[in-house]
Amino acid sequence: MKFAEHLSAHITPEWRKQYINYEEMKAMLYTAVEEAPSMESADPDELTRHFKSFKETFFAFCDTELKKINTFYSEKLAEATRKFATLKSELSLAMKVAGKAKPKLSDIMNTQKKNVSARKVQDLKLAFSEYYLSLILLQNYQNLNFTGFRKILKKHDKLLNTDQGAKYREEYVEAAHFHTNTDIGRLITEVETTVTGELEGGDRQKAMKRLRVPPLGEKQTPWTTFKVGLFSGSFIVLFCAVLVSAVYHNEDGEDLKTTFKLFRAPLLLVEFLFLIGVNIYGWRSSGVNHVLIFELDPRNHLSEQDLMELAAIMGVVWTLSLLCFFYSPDLSIPRYFNPIGLVGVMFIFFLNPFKVLRHDARWWTVKVMWKCIAAPFYYVNFADFWLADQFNSLVTVFVDFHYIFYFYFVGADEQAERLTSSVKA
Repeated sequence: MKFAEHLSAHITPEWRKQYINYEEMKAMLYTAVEEAPSMESADPDELTRHFKSFKETFFAFCDTELKKINTFYSEKLAEATRKFATLKSELSLAMKVAGKAKPKLSDIMNTQKKNVSARKVQDLKLAFSEYYLSLILLQNYQNLNFTGFRKILKKHDKLLNTDQGAKYREEYVEAAHFHTNTDIGRLITEVETTVTGELEGGDRQKAMKRLRVPPLGEKQTPWTTFKVGLFSGSFIVLFCAVLVSAVYHNEDGEDLKTTFKLFRAPLLLVEFLFLIGVNIYGWRSSGVNHVLIFELDPRNHLSEQDLMELAAIMGVVWTLSLLCFFYSPDLSIPRYFNPIGLVGVMFIFFLNPFKVLRHDARWWTVKVMWKCIAAPFYYVNFADFWLADQFNSLVTVFVDFHYIFYFYFVGADEQAERLTSSVKA
């Protein structure tokens, strides 16, 4: 992967303008080479003046970028240092309030003056986890910018056949505050030590599991891959069974049309989930950091295989429901209970309030959907725009859900009679 793509994939979106402007610097180099007078026809002095003028412009631009990065890094480092002091103060008070030590009146009064409330231990664990993530992002900012300078100055020397880029790197970049400063590493170590000793009872493995930020391209476990294959294979086999049953099942045209409308919406949602998984695979393969773009939790989000697994499981449920619909007389199941039962299962899964079955991912989706519906009253982000755009592609699903609601809860007389006769059967 080219560095420009790597940089674009791993930057923190809110800090985008604070990173090294690698693309512009690279464009400056190629433009200077392309606009240089021809060595065969031009005067050597003219060629020398051209590159001398460019080098002055280029290194002045490097100075500006270096100053920008140093300033931003210093601001974020100072902010991180203050935040850590606040967290340690809150942790100390929380431990005292919890009974590990008797709080001093002066401690409580000072804390009240600063309008800092004692958090519960669980809240502090979350606060330290979020703070640790911010440190990792700042450390990533450090590394990306230094690598960017190293790459662009190396390219400068290669294209212009000089060593001035290497000298600039040694004299200015390697001595820059953002590169030489080691406070971020120290803060990261202190956070790990604090969380391990104070919040996790000395269990470092548990502490690091809470704090660790997995890489973007982390590989899936064999168990997840196995489940994707198992349920996908089951869905394919059952879908073939559905096709065969539909061909040989005696249905008039009107019944087939009704069946199609009742079962189409859930199938389209299954397809939508699967294609989102394919999208994520494509983004990850191309170096697009969708986790940062969609502002997902880096430690707890669905991968492409998780979405494909969910789509495959829902697909299996869909095929079983349709097979039950076809063979309801043999199974003694009221025929038109199957479609509404399928929709009910999907809605119960999605709106289940208990913290099981991917609760965080479902709750994130519910919140984004609500912001799409109530957009005039909320500040919206990229994820909200993206999901609202996807709704345009799901118009058929909404129309079919309207039909299902009408069929079961309003219905025409003949549909109500058909449903009643099916229930009696």
